Amino acid sequence: MDILEAIKERRSTYSFKREEVNPEVLKQIFTYGSYAPTHYMTEAWQIKLYQSQGRKAFIDAIIASYRRIGMIKDNDDPKTLRMIESMTSFLMTIPHHALIYFEKDNDPIRYEEEYASVAAFIQNAQLAAWEYGVGMLWTITAYMHDPEFMAEIGLNSDNYKVAAVLQIGYPDKLSRDKGRTPIENKMEIIDE
Repeated sequence: MDILEAIKERRSTYSFKREEVNPEVLKQIFTYGSYAPTHYMTEAWQIKLYQSQGRKAFIDAIIASYRRIGMIKDNDDPKTLRMIESMTSFLMTIPHHALIYFEKDNDPIRYEEEYASVAAFIQNAQLAAWEYGVGMLWTITAYMHDPEFMAEIGLNSDNYKVAAVLQIGYPDKLSRDKGRTPIENKMEIIDE
């Protein structure tokens, strides 16, 4: 597959097979991701990869955060417990969760540069994964902004920013092509 085809054909993956991706393949995927543009060659991206039994503590931290911030009721009502069990079970079916984060810079311009570079790293990794037949879902959710969640996973929210969590595995089914808005509708050309 050439790069242009990969850009056009890649899809977000919402349903994964239970099979784990070989660690060497994951290493290659993230290595290709690391060729993203990076201001001053800082290569700001960092990865916490949760897999196998390591997923449990990560998912428990997500559930605790959802309860704290009100996305899940903080009670032991049977309906709430069923929801937690269902959510936990679903998240445990995803073979790998990659938390992508970077160290915050106090300079707002440098902070934006680092964030943009990390986003480029994520997109490169998604394209590389697609070449290997591996699917990803780039997620940004409320728990990523919860300081207590950050502390539970070993990061200080004053010093680090979570850019995304990538859900990773072999696609169980492929998403349909939703098309794109013609670029002419998005581009203003100024000749004079």
